[in-house]
Amino acid sequence: MNIPGVIDHITDWLREHCERTGQRGFVIGVSGGVDSAVTSALCARTGLPTLCVEMPIHQAHAQVQRAQDHITWLREHHPNVRMEVVKLTPVFDALVAALPKDDDPRQLELSLANSRARLRMTTLYYFAGVLRFLVAGTGNKVEDFGIGFFTKYGDGGVDLSPIADLTKTEVFAVARELGIIESIQRAKPTDGLWGDDRSDEDQIGASYPELEWAMDLRYRGMDTRSLTLSDRQRQVLAIFDQRHAANRHKMEPVPVCLIPEALKR
Repeated sequence: MNIPGVIDHITDWLREHCERTGQRGFVIGVSGGVDSAVTSALCARTGLPTLCVEMPIHQAHAQVQRAQDHITWLREHHPNVRMEVVKLTPVFDALVAALPKDDDPRQLELSLANSRARLRMTTLYYFAGVLRFLVAGTGNKVEDFGIGFFTKYGDGGVDLSPIADLTKTEVFAVARELGIIESIQRAKPTDGLWGDDRSDEDQIGASYPELEWAMDLRYRGMDTRSLTLSDRQRQVLAIFDQRHAANRHKMEPVPVCLIPEALKR
């Protein structure tokens, strides 16, 4: 991959899209992970106003520190970048207190984790509305189009997706080229929705390189019956297939009930 060329291409695409839509800049939620670090750096490279928003909700200290260190580094290199910290923990706690409890602890935990992502989306769109900015998504190709590892109307609620055609491995390569701080490049990928240190791999059961392998296999339409696969490879394929099927609703347009013309007369 021509990494400098990819960086220039995405930067130009961001700038052109913003100017074409008549908006003034970008707003990005910065989590302390590599995807949001790369996305915010690419937005900053456009020279357009770029707002990085840090939104802790019972966040691990290391995640908060990485996010703030990244934004500090970004502002040192790009005068068009500014930062906002919106502490959403009290808002989240108030929401939890107001909601009825579910009898299924695991389903309750998952629903509340997704609620964190939706609170952050609401916050980003507040700034976008006030400033006439675009909300830049931070999802990569495996998350957005492989296993649907994002929250519908949470981190999936964005105006444009600059890195959604890059795998996680490619995102890390872009991060190295951009000079993203080492603490972010070394950190295990996590969605930061649980208030603990569980990683994406802990949740999914497979690493991003493994998922990229499975996604490539499926997208090329290869007949796995003709391949000699290890037990682990078959397990990874099963994980990918299950996630892809279960989250298909996130990756397709919302179904619309079309009324027959005869019923409208």
